[in-house]
Amino acid sequence: MKIVIDPQAAKWMESALKVREGDGVRFKVRYGGQSTIQPGFSLGLSAERPANVAASELRNGRLYFVRDEDAWYFDGRDLYIDYLNDEDGVDYRIE
Repeated sequence: MKIVIDPQAAKWMESALKVREGDGVRFKVRYGGQSTIQPGFSLGLSAERPANVAASELRNGRLYFVRDEDAWYFDGRDLYIDYLNDEDGVDYRIE
């Protein structure tokens, strides 16, 4: 599994979560919501220190990561985070 983040998406997440250089952004599994690969679950974001990292990407001095306990959600697929200019937000693609 790998994480691929669009540069504009990274800037958006840094601003929205107020993540400083040296901090981490976790992609975590939540119960509820919509998913194309795991019905009844969805992805959430939180600013927190990296621990038990299964996959990560370093961008702008911040580590974007998925913990071991959430790796099942991706079922071996890669996570792509794109910036949505029209909505001023991000979108997740799992391929």
